[in-house]
Amino acid sequence: MTGAEAVKDIPAGAKIAVGGFGLCGTPFSVIQDLQKQGASGLTVYSNNAGVDDWGLGILLRSHQVKRIVASYVGENKEFERQYLHGELEVEFSPQGTLAERMRAGGAGVPAFYTATGYGTAIQEGGFPVKFNKDGTVAIASEPKETRQFNGRWNILEKGIFADFSIIKAWKADKSGNCVFRGTARNFNVPAATCGKTCIVEVEEIVENGQLDPNQIHLPGVYVNRIVCPPAYEKRIEFRT
Repeated sequence: MTGAEAVKDIPAGAKIAVGGFGLCGTPFSVIQDLQKQGASGLTVYSNNAGVDDWGLGILLRSHQVKRIVASYVGENKEFERQYLHGELEVEFSPQGTLAERMRAGGAGVPAFYTATGYGTAIQEGGFPVKFNKDGTVAIASEPKETRQFNGRWNILEKGIFADFSIIKAWKADKSGNCVFRGTARNFNVPAATCGKTCIVEVEEIVENGQLDPNQIHLPGVYVNRIVCPPAYEKRIEFRT
């Protein structure tokens, strides 16, 4: 299946969970196909927002994203510009909480309690989700339900249930069983599980039975579509 075929039925207003951490383990090719497809008004759940001209940054540049739920967005100037000028809705979620929200959605758990964020704007609400053009707040985050367990206060976080998941794996067999390479696994597994339809971009497709069952990171039961694009540039976010 080509990337264009995999994303052709993603509609305007869809909710999409995207794997990756920075530029590591990000499904760049399928994101480019989605940009060409043109679906707009998207809600995106991802650890970060890519960079200005790569990854999710290209969907922001083409104004296809209405709202993004992320934990880190510091490497994207276009993201900053759109947010501060009232063109983009932003919901910040602590990194571990975001991963667990995806995992919870994949497990069918509607919500869970965590101590992370208690006593901050995450819990208290009032944080700007969207600005007006004049800089005033158009949409503010709502306070979250709290409850005490074993003498410690927690907040209620909702699981993420996406319409589509777009992830990147190293290898997959024809049944969709996936293997990730090193830290490129990151958010890809929880992102895969929380989407109704999962699209996986891989570097190689092998025959069923060629992957060691003990090395499978994501069972094929979660995967609906497999895309193996031609090799492309793998960018490095920071060289040290």
